[in-house]
Amino acid sequence: MPSYTAPVEDMLFLFEKLRDNKNYNELEKYNEVSSDLVKDILEEAAKINQNLILPLAKIGDENPAILENGVVRTPPGYKEAYKKYIEDGWTSLSCDPKYGGQGMPKTVSAFFDEMLSSASLSFKLYSELSIGAYNCINHHAPEEIKEKYLPKIVEGKWSGTMCLTEPVCGTDLGLLKTKAAQQSDGTYKISGQKIFITSGDHDLTENIIHLVLARSTDSPTGTKGISLFLVPKFIVNEDGTVGQRNGISTGSIESKMGIKGSATCVLNFDDATGYMIGSKDKGLNAMFTMMNLERIVVGIQGLGISEIAYQNSLAYAKERKQGKTNNTKSTNGADFIIEHADIRKSLLNMKSIIEGERALCFWLSQQTEVSLYHPDDKIKQEASDYVSLMTPVVKSLFTDLAMEITNDAMQIHGGYGYTKDQGIEQLYRDNRITPIYEGTNSVQAADLVFRKLSNKNGNIIKKFLDMVKGVCDSKNEKVKSYTKELNYYLDILHKFTGWIDDKTKIEKDDVSAAANDYLKTLGYVSIAYSWIKVLEVSFTDYETNKEFYEDKINTAKFYFDKVLPRAEFHYKSAISGSSNIMNFKFN
Repeated sequence: MPSYTAPVEDMLFLFEKLRDNKNYNELEKYNEVSSDLVKDILEEAAKINQNLILPLAKIGDENPAILENGVVRTPPGYKEAYKKYIEDGWTSLSCDPKYGGQGMPKTVSAFFDEMLSSASLSFKLYSELSIGAYNCINHHAPEEIKEKYLPKIVEGKWSGTMCLTEPVCGTDLGLLKTKAAQQSDGTYKISGQKIFITSGDHDLTENIIHLVLARSTDSPTGTKGISLFLVPKFIVNEDGTVGQRNGISTGSIESKMGIKGSATCVLNFDDATGYMIGSKDKGLNAMFTMMNLERIVVGIQGLGISEIAYQNSLAYAKERKQGKTNNTKSTNGADFIIEHADIRKSLLNMKSIIEGERALCFWLSQQTEVSLYHPDDKIKQEASDYVSLMTPVVKSLFTDLAMEITNDAMQIHGGYGYTKDQGIEQLYRDNRITPIYEGTNSVQAADLVFRKLSNKNGNIIKKFLDMVKGVCDSKNEKVKSYTKELNYYLDILHKFTGWIDDKTKIEKDDVSAAANDYLKTLGYVSIAYSWIKVLEVSFTDYETNKEFYEDKINTAKFYFDKVLPRAEFHYKSAISGSSNIMNFKFN
């Protein structure tokens, strides 16, 4: 089984030193969230993840969730761990105190999401969608629905799901067949089948609150005729108690490559009672509140799995002897593999990406809070635009790089990495879903280039690039060599953006073929931007913690020397166009 130590020191560094967003610091609701409080939270989070949840990863992989006589059973130990998990209040961490939450900002809860992803992604998924359902209901449901459902979801006694996909449609939700027939009392009868429903059924909570996309019987076809419905597994009585079983049954559990402890279900809705959330035929707008936040969390899943893969690779490289280096230190015929240049390069590649991603995610968490709660509508909208721009980048790049990192982790472990004993191959398998669900990474890339670069509020990518360029005006002489590099790649990204804009008007196949390359170029530059912010602190505060900041400086140097140059490759590949691709004759 892999070992894991939560990176609390690095997380606290970000919270204390990179909480530099003026607009975020103007949010009065977080004035009392001090570094000492966050330190206490993260240390307790580390304990529960390292000691209680980490062992569940292997247990869930070897004893998957099962469907037995119509009842879904979670793996051994999950019930007991979940009971402790909700008793300690972890489901309520970022929720509104009005409904029993602790009111912590995303700048704190995102760190916990990362830890939980490292410890056991399968276990995490049982509560993760609950927070998504909470956010959606909180933003779009009428007050009586909020008061009836949210306290139990926040407490963790009830969980939530997101029911979109059907046998006939995945991303193309305009094709969905699930029907909603309005009743005389204002409720709806929901009928249809949903597939690939994460945590669709289980034995951890008293009730499961499904958020279901369906088409009212009098609504038009296509995406404009879709509404959102709250459909509980058990009907909730007027006094808030759990009543009779609703018309929902589990058809099967998917047999999967990874995350086997998580029940991915086929759900059948047979005249199930549902309650409309939001406006009729505007269900996608409401559901995207849940989906967009979930996409960021999926990126954090990739970050969390990358972290545990790196930690175990580093430990193994320090104890495994194999071969001689050019400057061998061995007296008995072999050196530790960490002395080999290629192994060191792989480890530094992991480390520089992971720490850069964490810093970028922390910046995005601040923007998310500003987009939700800042009193100035203009500032709020600009932050919302930045979140919209970065959502597909974080979801896609973080998960793609997690595939690279878990693959390299297996390679460092050699034959032991390929066997189940070390648990490294499970990290690879568990992560493999992250580039797929919540919209495949290719869909995210298309969304970025065709919809997110600009909108009714203007040229968002230009605003972002101007903001990044602002950090390149650093007065710190030691940072200037890095900002010079970043300026070079900003110029590439600027040219790439212009190329995308021109091709969108004349040859959209070129844009489609280049979408993934553009996303990665933007992503690598964005991580470099985060590293510049880290470097500013590292050089300024160097004398206060030499060992920590020396590590940061050297890790950043590797990123700029060895990882950031990938951005130029993606640009050059993309601008070759799509004619060969589209004209190629497949036999």
